[in-house]
Amino acid sequence: MHFEENQELAEKKLILLYVINKLNVPVSNIQITKIILENRFMNYFYFQQFLLDLCKQNLLSADSVEGKVYYNITDKGKETLNFFVNHIPLGVKTRIDEASSRIRKKIKNETSVTADYSPEHENEFLVTCKINEDDFSLINLKITAGTKSDARKICNNWNSFPQEIYSEIIELLLRNRNIDQ
Repeated sequence: MHFEENQELAEKKLILLYVINKLNVPVSNIQITKIILENRFMNYFYFQQFLLDLCKQNLLSADSVEGKVYYNITDKGKETLNFFVNHIPLGVKTRIDEASSRIRKKIKNETSVTADYSPEHENEFLVTCKINEDDFSLINLKITAGTKSDARKICNNWNSFPQEIYSEIIELLLRNRNIDQ
């Protein structure tokens, strides 16, 4: 019984390595949690423990960027995965393979569009909205909002409609204007 339990735990860790390897982009805890839970690969508590274990074993790296932790598979993790990949059920690998392109695109979109705010004074909130494409910044907009509610609304709109807002800003900035008026 103990052997079978250990084998199942090892399989779950391999699944986690396989997912992160297939995505081939840094993935945040929230993003990988959604993937694992939506596909019912394992329960939340096992998943979080496995994530910690894999980092402690240097099979995954955890890098902090702007206050968020992003996970990548290490060379040691890739070696381990390559050696034991046949222990992952074929059906699970197929589901991961089929979903990885869609998920990767979603992750890249999520990580390239950011909006956040911070209080500056009692009725003043600094809102920072960004769109990055790979390592290139398309726009980095900082604006002051008078209320926390307005700051949240700006962030929500930016995160929900980044392409539309970016296009509108560019259109406004490129519009011909008559200086004499």
